[in-house]
Amino acid sequence: MLDRKFILENVDAVKENCKNRNVVADVDRFVELETLRREKQKEIEALNQQSNAVSKSIGQCKTPEEREQRKEEGRALREKIADIQAALNEIETELDKIQRGIPNMAHPDSPIGKDDTCNCVVGYGKTPVPIWSEGFKPLDHVELGEKLDLIDFEGGARVAGAGFYFLKNEAVLLELALEQFAIGKLIKAGFTPMLTPDLAKNDVLQCTGYIPRGNESQIYSIENSDLSLIATAEITLGGLLANQTVDAEELPMRLCGVSHCFRTEAGAAGRASRGLYRVHQFSKVEMFIFCLPEQSDDFHQELLAIERDIFDTLEIPYRVVDTATGDLGGPAYRKYDIEAWMPGRGEYGEVTSTSNCTDYQARRLNARYKVKGEKGTNFVHTLNGTAVAISRALLSVLEMGQQEDGTVVVPKALRPYVDFETIQPKK
Repeated sequence: MLDRKFILENVDAVKENCKNRNVVADVDRFVELETLRREKQKEIEALNQQSNAVSKSIGQCKTPEEREQRKEEGRALREKIADIQAALNEIETELDKIQRGIPNMAHPDSPIGKDDTCNCVVGYGKTPVPIWSEGFKPLDHVELGEKLDLIDFEGGARVAGAGFYFLKNEAVLLELALEQFAIGKLIKAGFTPMLTPDLAKNDVLQCTGYIPRGNESQIYSIENSDLSLIATAEITLGGLLANQTVDAEELPMRLCGVSHCFRTEAGAAGRASRGLYRVHQFSKVEMFIFCLPEQSDDFHQELLAIERDIFDTLEIPYRVVDTATGDLGGPAYRKYDIEAWMPGRGEYGEVTSTSNCTDYQARRLNARYKVKGEKGTNFVHTLNGTAVAISRALLSVLEMGQQEDGTVVVPKALRPYVDFETIQPKK
């Protein structure tokens, strides 16, 4: 969340940012409440001083009557302090709710627009969009999965409902290959590999910017518990430094988390959600960085470069988009998406994203660093990026590798992890 002092000193800029990001937040009410909170806090501090002075004076009283009078003054002051504190608590609750709803400031160069139609294309991958022979219509991964006996959507629906699936045969090996391929890349880039929990406490979800309960939530919550299934390892990795203070020398911390991801995908429909593109459960390799504030812009470019390298090496055509303000998540200062070319539907679809969240998540998480020889602590900056969301990467590999004879060619980068170069139709 944004710093309260920053909001008070930049009211117009915060309001304009909310407007650009299509977020409704009562900034004026926040200013009113924060001003009132400060006044009440000063009242309590002054009354506490009076109360302390009265308590000290009791022992100096010369008569029982004077001593009793002082005690009564002390009781009256404590009651007044309690009343003001109760009002202050109510103010704090409302203030915190508004503050949490105010999004991060957007990068000055982020495209201003209401939704993803305003995203700006800033680059393309090394692999060109394929040109198919005249008369050949490429299949989508659902059709390929059925013909090659790779994916069972009907079985998944019988067992867990729509949006779940079974992977079979070579698809299982390709999933594991994509995971190993991505982790290998990241280890070479200095990331520490981690298998994270698939559950997290609800306050960790809230602090990283995810809503664990309510109509807007995409999160599966565990009934009668303080836990929810995670939508991404960004949640668990970010939670590692919750209420922790590290030495500046320990930064940056480069982490890559392997986890299952669970999303309700409420309201998702249409061809763009077909098959593996939008499912309720998938595996993902996530990148996460804790760093010093002055490092975060450079690390954001590094995360994007890693994502591009992964999809260039997999020989998947893609474009890079700078995300418009109206399409940014609340914690993101700036976000880039990689959209891969998907032959089955003849258009680009998002396969990765990377966000610089500055100190927005860290302020909620209370994740800090200290510099030797300096007083006080500061909030770290956090960044996240998808190395591979396996379901969408698998979709891309299958559709891009399809041949006119019905086979699918496996990318060279994945062949060391499997014992086949092509997937053949089953007899």
